[in-house]
Amino acid sequence: MRKAAAVIRNPFAREYGEDLAGLMAWGKPLADLIGGKAVAALGGERPQSFGKGCIVGADGSPEHGVALITSAFGDAFRALAGGKAWVPSNVKRGALGATIDIPLAHKDALYVRDNYDTMEVTVPDAPFPDEIVVICVMATRGRMNARLGGLRAADVKGVDGLR
Repeated sequence: MRKAAAVIRNPFAREYGEDLAGLMAWGKPLADLIGGKAVAALGGERPQSFGKGCIVGADGSPEHGVALITSAFGDAFRALAGGKAWVPSNVKRGALGATIDIPLAHKDALYVRDNYDTMEVTVPDAPFPDEIVVICVMATRGRMNARLGGLRAADVKGVDGLR
């Protein structure tokens, strides 16, 4: 598993904003930047599963993180992974050094049990109260020794190297 993260200033820290479209508009550029770094961290291997998330500093709201990683971000991140499925996510509010578990699922078929996993992520010096940590995670395989049955990655059409 590999991850990439960026820490950004929250323009809505300490204030309520009814219209979060501005944050949503940052989605695609952020996904291209962070997701691109996650793909590069795989060292040429193809991703098989993915996930996304945010830790919002104490002066913000979880809604700010959700706005950042909703549709525009998810669509761009999915495209970078060459995926078809919905990208699982987690958003929370946290203090400096907070930890978040980012859920992962298969990039092409959400119901591939072998790819249900999480990655614990901590950025020791973030988020400050007026910041948001935005995170992308990718994996090149499912869990080790997965044996719960159901749909398997090998059964999903369109997965690189699998039929």
